Amino acid sequence: MRAELARVFKAIGDPVRLRLLSLIASHGGGEACVCDLTGAFDLSGPTISHHLKVLREAGVIEGERRGTWIYYRVRAETLRAVSVVLAPAAVETVLA
Repeated sequence: MRAELARVFKAIGDPVRLRLLSLIASHGGGEACVCDLTGAFDLSGPTISHHLKVLREAGVIEGERRGTWIYYRVRAETLRAVSVVLAPAAVETVLA
C-alpha cells in the first residue's frame, strides 16, 4: 500500500500532472478528452500524452478510447486513499 501511494504522490507532484488532474476532475461530466486538455498547456501532444500515461500508470486516472480520442476520468478510490493518508496531518495542523 505504501509503495502504491508513493507512486501516486510522485505522479501528482509534477506541476503539469497536477494541473492535468485538476482539469480532468473539474471538467463537465467528470471526464475530459485529450482534445480538451492540450489547449491548456504550451506543450506538445506527445508530452501531454506522456504525463497522462504517468498518471494512468500510477492509478490516478483511467482512460477509455472512443473513436480516435481517449477520455480520462479521475479514479475516486485513489483520491480517497490519498485523502485518508493526509487527513491525520491536516487535523494535527489545525489543532496545533
